[in-house]
Amino acid sequence: MADKIGIYVCHCGSNIAGTIDVEEVARWAGKNIEGVVVSRDYKFMCSSLGQQMIEDDIRKEGLTGVVVGACSPHLHEKTFRNACKRAGLNPFLCQMTNLREHVSWVNSDKAAGTKKAKALIFASAERVKRQKPLEPMEVEVNPATLVVGGGIAGLQATLELADAGYPVYLVEREPSIGGHMAQFDKTFPTLDCSACILTPKMSEVGQHENVTLLTYSELEEVSGSVGNFKVKIRKKARYIDYDKCTGCGICTEKCPRKVIDDVFEAGMGYRKAIYSPFPQAVPRIPVIDTENCTWFTRGKCQVCSKVCPTDAVDYDQKDETVELNVGNIIMATGWKLFDCKRVPQYGFGRLANVYTSMEFERLCNAAGPTSGKIVMRDGKTEPKSVAIVHCVGSRDVTSNPYCSGVCCMAALKFGHLVLEKTKAEVYSFYIDMRTPMKEYEEFYQRLLGEGMHFIRGKVAEVTDAARRPEEHGKLIVQAEDTLLGKQRRIPVDMVILMGGLEPQADAKELGIKCGLSCSMAGWYTERHPKLDPVATMTDGVFVAGVCQGPKDIPASVAQGAAAAARVAGMIAKGIVTIEPIVASIDEENCSGCRICNDLCPFNAIEYDEEKKVSRVITALCKGCGTCVAACPAGVITGAHFNNEQIFAEIDGILWDAREEATV
Repeated sequence: MADKIGIYVCHCGSNIAGTIDVEEVARWAGKNIEGVVVSRDYKFMCSSLGQQMIEDDIRKEGLTGVVVGACSPHLHEKTFRNACKRAGLNPFLCQMTNLREHVSWVNSDKAAGTKKAKALIFASAERVKRQKPLEPMEVEVNPATLVVGGGIAGLQATLELADAGYPVYLVEREPSIGGHMAQFDKTFPTLDCSACILTPKMSEVGQHENVTLLTYSELEEVSGSVGNFKVKIRKKARYIDYDKCTGCGICTEKCPRKVIDDVFEAGMGYRKAIYSPFPQAVPRIPVIDTENCTWFTRGKCQVCSKVCPTDAVDYDQKDETVELNVGNIIMATGWKLFDCKRVPQYGFGRLANVYTSMEFERLCNAAGPTSGKIVMRDGKTEPKSVAIVHCVGSRDVTSNPYCSGVCCMAALKFGHLVLEKTKAEVYSFYIDMRTPMKEYEEFYQRLLGEGMHFIRGKVAEVTDAARRPEEHGKLIVQAEDTLLGKQRRIPVDMVILMGGLEPQADAKELGIKCGLSCSMAGWYTERHPKLDPVATMTDGVFVAGVCQGPKDIPASVAQGAAAAARVAGMIAKGIVTIEPIVASIDEENCSGCRICNDLCPFNAIEYDEEKKVSRVITALCKGCGTCVAACPAGVITGAHFNNEQIFAEIDGILWDAREEATV
């Protein structure tokens, strides 16, 4: 048990000192807590001078435990642990007390705040006396990396690592990499051709010597831990021999079966039963759609097999499972568009000329079904008036309360394209115009100058029920104009619904496989929203792009590169250090009930079938304590959080209640 404790209380400017009498807390701790030999307060303990104060006291007084009353351990626990380590004290004999978030920021009564701060300091001092030295664990890092998702974020992460000389496995569930960006016509605010800036990256990834492409494949299973993950990938049958196919396209050209393309063309165009998603697809290996192929549904046809010059068509091909060993995983699984049918008052699916944003992307794309001509559902009539409805499925408590981030700028882009290609009047119905990034506000001002009409107000309804003669044959958008303070009915020919961004439908299921948690909205949760937005609570698993939350293309590219940089640093170092705050199981007394196996949120407990006992995978364990609390036999112990330490902390925090009881 530690018997020489140092107490250090930080003013944090006025963040803590504003509602806590810091000097009184330090004086009181030195006088009333047994074993305290040093008790100080300082303006900024995290500063170099504050850290040096701790180091000097450890050396001079021979401290065996340190308590720092400051801000959140998430912010500076590592700082103070390193200070202790430099002075020769085991870093796990340092305990932080959160006086800022837990006391100062939630309290305005200085007397009450001071009393609470004393209780927390007392609790930490009693706890640190019972803490034991721990040593971090080191794990070798496999240089190979798995990137899940072939959108722009995944492509960027892949290229960063591959160009650094490290092997990368890129898994994409669709037949081609490219993601949603491959569907876009232009990118805001520069109006670059989306395909022109994306396809060179796709081609580079497809030809890179350090990249193994696993398209039309899905992640099935993840085991192991940081530095040495074992993953299983299911390669779905294309019914095409990858090695024989040259991508000539004759099979697609001759296939007699044509079906609606609900994926790449968003239902706006057709594809064949044997197809590549788009002309620039990587790889150029087609896929047979068995649900629509005449051979698979009726046992007739085989035209593609007959015309293939290399005999690459293989109707008997089966799904294949590939097992890989990788050191790190980057999740870049992207997003899906909000289903606009969930807002029935806007008429999508019921009124012909109501379009989703993705449908309009394909409509105005030069490679789309109308060759870039903006026409209505009849395929020939050019609209004379267009309404763009913002925040469909975003900023709404009935669907998604969050802002999707990109819809305002995409709406401005659509407005520009309509004005550029037609003579139509364009009406933009917005709640708030959000243009916060570089050159975004300038793009908004440009659209004002081009004559786009902006109406501030949430659209109540899109209907074809005419009230006035000029409304016959039109779609009527009814909304409150909050700037004019009145209801408006605008008759238009076409309505574009700016659907929000949502997590992939299987994001939660996939996250569980990788030990990731999701926010209430379904986005993957990062380790820290500000200081560590690419790492997750599972070491070795990183997130990039929209799967972590709504963002635009530049932010997705930046996050993909950031995730790759983190991985590259670990690979270059060769080893990764894992915190030793993990659970352990007394196997001799384990009953093998497996309750802990099912409850562990990080999949860190395995069951030994031979010995009939459970065992902790220390590299995966995060020391959350779920298993410790759940074990009916009480044979699981959490390092750094054992019963003796917890009870001592509880006893310490009740110091004032104990004094009153004595009186």
